[in-house]
Amino acid sequence: MKNPFLPSAIAAAVLILVNQSAQAQTAEAPAPEPSKEVSKEIQQVVVTGVASARGVRKVDSAFSITTANEEQLKQAAPSSTADIMKIVPGVYAESTGGQSGANIEVRGFPSGSDSPFVSVQMMGNPIFPPPTLSFFEGSSAFRLDDTVERVEVLRGGPSTIWSNGQPGATMNFILKEGSDTPEGTVRFTTGTGSLRRVDMYYGGKISDGWYGSVGGFYRKTDGVRDAGFPADDGHQITATLTRNLDQGKLTLYARSTDDKNAFYTGVPLISSNNGRTISAFPGFDPLTGTLMSGEMRNFTIEAGPGKTLTKDLGDGRGLKATVFGANFDQKIGDWSVSNKFNRFDGDLNTIAMFTGNNPLSMSDYISQAIASANSNPAVVAAAGGVATSGTASYVHGGAVAGNQQVVQAGLWAVEKQLKSFTDELHVSKELFKGNTLTVGGYFADYSSHDVWYLGNSHLMTAQPQASLINVTLNNGVVVSKNGTDGPVNFAPVASYDGRNTAGFVSDEWQINDKIKVDAGVRHEQQKISGTISNLSSGDTDGNVLTVYNNGTSMPNGSNTYLSRTDSANSFTLGGNYKLAANSSVFVRANRGHTFVSFDDIRGAGTQAAANDRSVLPTPKVSQYEIGFKTATQLYTAYINAFHTDFDGIAFTQILTDGTELHRISGSKGNGVEFEVAVRPIENLQLSLTGDYQKSEYKDNPDTAGKVVQRQPKLQFRFTPTYRIPFGDGNSAKLYATYTSIGERWADQLNTQYLPSYRTIDAGVLFSLGDKIEVRLAGTNLNNELGLTEGNSRLTTGGSGPINARPLFGRTWEASLLYRF
Repeated sequence: MKNPFLPSAIAAAVLILVNQSAQAQTAEAPAPEPSKEVSKEIQQVVVTGVASARGVRKVDSAFSITTANEEQLKQAAPSSTADIMKIVPGVYAESTGGQSGANIEVRGFPSGSDSPFVSVQMMGNPIFPPPTLSFFEGSSAFRLDDTVERVEVLRGGPSTIWSNGQPGATMNFILKEGSDTPEGTVRFTTGTGSLRRVDMYYGGKISDGWYGSVGGFYRKTDGVRDAGFPADDGHQITATLTRNLDQGKLTLYARSTDDKNAFYTGVPLISSNNGRTISAFPGFDPLTGTLMSGEMRNFTIEAGPGKTLTKDLGDGRGLKATVFGANFDQKIGDWSVSNKFNRFDGDLNTIAMFTGNNPLSMSDYISQAIASANSNPAVVAAAGGVATSGTASYVHGGAVAGNQQVVQAGLWAVEKQLKSFTDELHVSKELFKGNTLTVGGYFADYSSHDVWYLGNSHLMTAQPQASLINVTLNNGVVVSKNGTDGPVNFAPVASYDGRNTAGFVSDEWQINDKIKVDAGVRHEQQKISGTISNLSSGDTDGNVLTVYNNGTSMPNGSNTYLSRTDSANSFTLGGNYKLAANSSVFVRANRGHTFVSFDDIRGAGTQAAANDRSVLPTPKVSQYEIGFKTATQLYTAYINAFHTDFDGIAFTQILTDGTELHRISGSKGNGVEFEVAVRPIENLQLSLTGDYQKSEYKDNPDTAGKVVQRQPKLQFRFTPTYRIPFGDGNSAKLYATYTSIGERWADQLNTQYLPSYRTIDAGVLFSLGDKIEVRLAGTNLNNELGLTEGNSRLTTGGSGPINARPLFGRTWEASLLYRF
C-alpha cells in the first residue's frame, strides 16, 4: 500500500499537537481534571533504559518506549509472548508458529528470521544474554501469566549502553510484588481448541518491611490447528520476596516453567498472480489445518548403525527452565548503588515438523523417485537393473491413488541446553545540582549444549492430520519406509561457551526546569568458543536399496574447536525539552553493535574463516530520532521520526569461475512511529498505533535498493474502546481492533511477495463490582487468510501449489476472574 501523503499528514498532526501544547501552557482557563485512568498515564514511570531505580515519567523520557499494563495486555489478546509486539510501533512480529519460535523484525534492521534485534528481560535482566541462537529466540524463554504487572518495550535510544547493549528493541517484563494491601486473583479460561487454563496470584505483606507474592498458571489445549494431540500442555510458578531497606530495596524473584508447545510451519496453499493472490489448497483449511497428526506424533530417527531414537511431536518447541534473580538498590550517603543479577538454566528443545517441497501428485513423486534411483549406479547395480514403476501404500494400510496430492516434511529433533549468569552493577553520584554521573559494568557468562538431527524427511498426504506413505519400486528399491523418505542430513553435537564484559559511563544533566540532556558511552568485549563434532555420512543399515537412509549424517568421533574475540564501542546522546507540564519534545542519537554468535563460528567451519572480519564482521548500527510526547484528558500522543543506518552484514557471492567474492552489506531506513489516543467524550477512547517506514538494503550490488525483507511499509492498529457503567459499581467495556499490515517481501531479492492483510479482533469485559470480571474476546473474526512467512523453497514468485505459513483462523476465549 503506497500513501505518499501519510508522512506529511503525520508531520502536520505533530505540529498541531505541539502548538496546542504550547498554547495550553499559557492558556488562562484551567484544564479539565483528568480521569483516574488518564492520571495514571500522565504519572506513569518507566524504568527501562534509565540509570535511576526510581525511573522517569514516560512523558519526560528522551527515547521511544511503549508500555502496557495488565489490562492492556489482556485486551491485546496476545497468542504468545512475541505477539505482544504487535502493539509496538516499528516492530513486526510473526507469531504464527505458536508459543515459541517467532520471527520479530525491528524497523529498518535487516533480520530475516528469529529475533536477533529483540532482547527479552525480566525485572530489567536479560533472561538469556544472546537474543537469538539457532532454534532459540528470546521470547521463547518467557510465558505470560497474571504475575506480570506490565511490560516496557524500549526501541533503540539509550539501550545501547545498558544491560546487554541491544540496539534494537528491549522487552522488559515487570513482575507484581507484594504490598501493604493484600491482593489475590484466580482466573479460569476456556476457548478455541478445548482450552482449559487456570491462573492464580496472591501478594501481600509478610511482616514489617517484608513483602511477598506467588502465582502461576496451568494450561492444556488442542490448539487452533488440531493435530490430534494436545498442542500446549504445561504450567508455571513465579514468586517474589521484597525487603524494604532504609533508603533502599531488595527484591528476589524466581520462576519455574515446564511447558510443551506445538510448533507450526507452512501449510499447502495455492498461489496465483505472482503471489498477489493466495487461496486455500483443495481439501485443506489453511486457517485451522496442520499436517501434523497422531499417526506421526511418536516418530523415529535413524541416527546411526544400530542407533534409533524415538521423539514426540507433542513436545514441540517447549520450555523447561528456572530463573532466579535479585535487584538491589541502595542510597549510601551521596551515592546510589544498583545491582541486578539473574541465573537461567533450561532446556529449550525443538521436536517439530518443517515443511519441505511444494505439493505434487503421488504419480509425479514416484516418477521423480524412479529417476533419482536410476541415476545412482550403486543402487542400480544392487537392484540388478533399473526401476520402471513403483507402488505407494499408506503406512496404516491401503493403496495411495496416483492423483493424491503429497508433500515431504522433515521431522526434526534439536536438544538445546542453555545456562547463563548475568550481572549489572552501577553507582551514581550527583556531581552538582541537577547533574548525575553513573559508572557501571555488565557481565554475562552463558553456554549452549546442542544435539541436532535435521532432515529426516517424511512423505505424507497434503491434507489436515496427514497420513504417512510407503513407496517401493519394482526393482526392490525402498524409497519410503514408515513414511521416512530421507535421512538425517545434519547431525552436529556441539558445546558452546560465551562471556561478555562491558563498562559504561553515563551522565544526566537537568540544565533547568525545561531542558534535560544525557550522554553515555560503553566498551564491551565478547569471547565465544565452541567444540563442534565433525560429521561423516553413511548407510545406517548397510543396504543400498533402502535409499531413505543412505547418506545419513553422523558424528565421526573427532571435533573442531573454534573461538572468536571481539570488542566494540557504543554511545548514546539525547535531550528533552518540556513544552508544558505534560508535554515535551526529544532528540536522540546512538551508535550500537551486535556480535557474532555461536552459529556464526560453527558456520565458518575453520578458525581462519572465523577470524576473517571480511566474512564475519561485527555489525554496527546508527540511529537518530526526534519525537513529541503529551498526555492530557483529551488526547495522548507519542510520535517520533527515525533514521536507521546499519553496516556490517556478511555476504558471500560465488562467481561463475568458482571464486568467492566477499562483501559487506547493510541497510538504511527512515520512518515515523505513532501512538495516539483521543477521548472525545466520557468513557470513549479511540487509539491508533503503527508506523510508516521506507527501509532498504545498501552496499551489496545484488540487493541494494531492495526493500528490507518481511517489513511492511505501513502497519497500524485502530482500537476504539467504550465503557458503559450500569448498576452500582458495575460496567461493561466494549473494545475492538482493526489491524492493517502492508505488503512485504519474504526474501532479500524481493522475488517472493507477501500480500497485505487486514484483521478484526473484538472483546467485552464485564466488571461486576470490585470482585468479579467476565471477559469474552475473539481474534481474526473475519477469518483473514494473511501470510506471515513465505515458502523458503521458492527462489522466485510464481503460481501453483506452495507451502506458506498463514494467520491462525478465528479464535475465541472466555474467562472468569475473582479477586480476593
